[in-house]
Amino acid sequence: MKHQRPAKHGYLIGVVDMGSNGIRFSISDLSPPTTRILPTLYFDRVGISLYEAQYDPETGEKIPIPRHVIRDVTEEFRHFTHVCKEFGVQKDRIRVVATEATRTMINSKEFRDHIRAKTGLVVKMLSKEEEGHVGAMGIVSSFSEVRGLVMDLGGGSAQITWIISTNGMVRTSPKVAISFPYGAAAITKRLEECANAKDPDRAKEEFRQEIADNFRKAFDDLEIPQELKDRAEEEGGCHLYLSGGGFRGWGYLLLNQSQNHGHHYPISIINGFKVYKDDLTDTERLKEVARTAEKIFRVSDRRRYQVPAVAFLLNVVANTLPIGISVARFCQGGVREGLLFRDLPPSVRALDPIAVASAPFAPHSAAHFKTLLLNALPSPSHGQSVPASLTHHVIEGLANLSFHHASLSKETASVAALYTTTTGVLTSAHGLSHSSRARIALMLENRYDGELPPREEILKSRLSDLLSPEEIWWGNYTGTLMWLIGQFYPTGKVGPQPQVWLTARFVNNLGKKGRKKGVELTISVPRSIGGSSDAADSPGEDDGPLIGRRRMQKYAKRVAKVGKKKNWVGGGDGEGDGDGWGMKVQVLVAENLSL
Repeated sequence: MKHQRPAKHGYLIGVVDMGSNGIRFSISDLSPPTTRILPTLYFDRVGISLYEAQYDPETGEKIPIPRHVIRDVTEEFRHFTHVCKEFGVQKDRIRVVATEATRTMINSKEFRDHIRAKTGLVVKMLSKEEEGHVGAMGIVSSFSEVRGLVMDLGGGSAQITWIISTNGMVRTSPKVAISFPYGAAAITKRLEECANAKDPDRAKEEFRQEIADNFRKAFDDLEIPQELKDRAEEEGGCHLYLSGGGFRGWGYLLLNQSQNHGHHYPISIINGFKVYKDDLTDTERLKEVARTAEKIFRVSDRRRYQVPAVAFLLNVVANTLPIGISVARFCQGGVREGLLFRDLPPSVRALDPIAVASAPFAPHSAAHFKTLLLNALPSPSHGQSVPASLTHHVIEGLANLSFHHASLSKETASVAALYTTTTGVLTSAHGLSHSSRARIALMLENRYDGELPPREEILKSRLSDLLSPEEIWWGNYTGTLMWLIGQFYPTGKVGPQPQVWLTARFVNNLGKKGRKKGVELTISVPRSIGGSSDAADSPGEDDGPLIGRRRMQKYAKRVAKVGKKKNWVGGGDGEGDGDGWGMKVQVLVAENLSL
């Protein structure tokens, strides 16, 4: 993600996550104001499986990790210390953590001592409980709010717990998390053993029952709050948050399916990707895709090989959890994100990802623009209200990004704005849901007075599919208001004399017959800006209007256009006329002596 100023070395931190399927190296910048979204300056992954290295390929017996593997790992550590030096990361700010594979390694001490002797880096082994807690915090970092069950699936182990996270405060089970030796690689090995047993079907069923019994007991031991159980009963199942390489591989399989065979899902970022139970547990179809597809985006051969194991686990869990599953969300947050996010103060964790990610791009008067926009969103009245998803933080994000593309031409500004959250400046922002990315992108596209070429209209349509018609219409309205504000303040800066004020309310008596519900927006301007009829008709006057009547009429017409029926969204406006969702917008221009 782009930053306006270089990071200070004291805010840089290097993390090495030694997992069972691979080793991840990263450097993060925790400097304000973007600390909350954990910006990554460098990332690398080495596909050394410490789990597979512990088993003899011929006999399948567990063995000490071979010396050549230890040397290979150490060489990668040396390279990373060099990279950290290049970035200016202080050596005492490099953290190395290891999980299940290193915990269970026969020669674990020899392995860790060798790394320390050759690189000076100390490997900290996370206990099962710590690994579960760190994984849970990684999931919390992935969203502005988390309420449900969470699972992390690595190569050697799987963890399960529940989390309720709001405003930076995190509640979880008194046991933090429960860990099992059911990672993707571990289950793959167990299934191979079942296949080689005297009675393969019986062995596989016994293994299935073992997992089911353990997860059923874990469900009781975790002491899941009644509020989560009640929500699950209302919605037909719990919200499940999935993290770890094993589940991300499954998520990419589902994402691949949503972008093939006539489907055009618009976002290729795994964090925030949401699916419902029927798709999540359609294991036979996904196993066939993994077996036959020539290439699958972000799914390695090792992950393909482990797909039957993930499918096996998901089937058992889905049929075991007493409260069921309604929807699942995939998370990018893992050990790196969990370690960093865990140590942030609650005041920083409570910050909204959209507001934080957009902060580096804020124009001088972004706070004032946010106030103008919020004032133009009417308070609930006459049975009408603005969608709850249009939060103060979303409005802040719009205000912060409102001038980032202002220097582009009309033919490119709207296009570039539409891509802001998928391939633009907010692409790498950690913690944004896909609906949030779609919402901000559509609002920004409306902020600019440009048209989209046919190719980009397709993307706009696909992003719109992630939102409700009400959300889309209000996004169009708010983005157009930001366009209006930009006309008054083209530099992004409010001078000593404000030029405009906005207020709005819901009314019931709009339209020719006075029967339409809608929004009445009042644009208040100083008399010197609105201009009197005398001033407008007196050529050559030095004190004429800054923005004349004709231009003000043009502005008002542009905003009111959002309320035209042809610009309503979707099919059905709640009143049965089939014209889509929307409402009339009446714009009033008023002179205000107090401005």
